[in-house]
Amino acid sequence: MEMPFQKGDFIFIDYVGRVKETNELFDTTIEEVAKQEKLYKEGDIYEPKLVVLGEGWVLKALEEELYNFELGKTKKVEIPPEKAFGPRDPEKVKLVSLRRLTSKGITPQIGQRIEFEGKMATVRTVGAGRVQLDFNPPLAGKTLVYEVTVKKKLETVKEKIEALIHRRIPVVEIEKFKVKIGKENVTIEMPEEAFYIEGIQLAKRGIALDIQKFFPEKLAVKFIETFRRQ
Repeated sequence: MEMPFQKGDFIFIDYVGRVKETNELFDTTIEEVAKQEKLYKEGDIYEPKLVVLGEGWVLKALEEELYNFELGKTKKVEIPPEKAFGPRDPEKVKLVSLRRLTSKGITPQIGQRIEFEGKMATVRTVGAGRVQLDFNPPLAGKTLVYEVTVKKKLETVKEKIEALIHRRIPVVEIEKFKVKIGKENVTIEMPEEAFYIEGIQLAKRGIALDIQKFFPEKLAVKFIETFRRQ
């Protein structure tokens, strides 16, 4: 029986990710869910996520399941720790003197994520002069449950290229970009509000590399920025 989706397909997914043991929400693409569960972050963009199957843009164990999904149907995927963020390693839990943190301008609070000596850690306990730091990934040792819906499968080259642009520049609506697709080149006319976004040159380079990776016949990607007199 042929799978509904193939490697290289461009799909949009909505998902709600929870920790099985506690039902705690750790990630979602759906704004209302994030707000209900106090995970909403101001400035974050909540919308279906682009996944190109086979590219590793989501957890491998989740991606493998997506091939068997049906468009528009919601399914649950359970991922054990060894296929998610690995088991918890007790060796990665360290005691550090409080003074070492305060000297770096850190006032540790339980549950806080901090950077210490170039690595990210979670503050587990704060005692008299000592702080317990856990360098395990926050979801290590946990079984993850994703509730996923494949919202759309992209069919045309234009849709796919627009999705690649939006993935790199999500703060500007894709309708504001004018995309022309020739036989060997792609021209992207940038809206003025995209000119000054932080990291825009890197984003443009990323878009060009993405387009040439997925559409190798496109030899050139041109970006047009027009400054009009106000």
